[in-house]
Amino acid sequence: MSPLLAFLFQAASPTVVVQAPAAPDPSRGRPPATILADPAGLFLAACDANGDARVTAAEREACVARTFATAEGAGGGGIGYIAYADWALRWLGDRNALPGPFEVDADGDNRITAAELSRRFAGLAARYDANRDGVLDRSELIVIRAMPPASPPGGAGDRKRRR
Repeated sequence: MSPLLAFLFQAASPTVVVQAPAAPDPSRGRPPATILADPAGLFLAACDANGDARVTAAEREACVARTFATAEGAGGGGIGYIAYADWALRWLGDRNALPGPFEVDADGDNRITAAELSRRFAGLAARYDANRDGVLDRSELIVIRAMPPASPPGGAGDRKRRR
């Protein structure tokens, strides 16, 4: 084939361009969540020992006792705030997740006992138990957010709030 004919043949063939998908725009961030679960709710959901998607008081108490026993110093009857932060990181997902140590330490002695942690989670379970049947269903452990969260500082909504 002559070079001229090859050139014309090549020019006549369709060109296929393959493009990678566009990268997400980091300035937009994630879309606002409308269904959430807080760390304590996630912890309680994980206490479902028999896999029936429901958490009874007995399952909750056993779970709190079992996880408390993993904290450094728990064998001595109580843990300090730093050990509690380590417990919270492991079981709630973050050292600063709620309930925090000041909220759990009911007697204010700077030590958290298994009984104090159990009482705090019993109180949370009572708050989550919307139908008051003493058992937590998954639907009771989620939060529906009606409004999207406020704009981050410096965002468009921030200027309106400063006026």
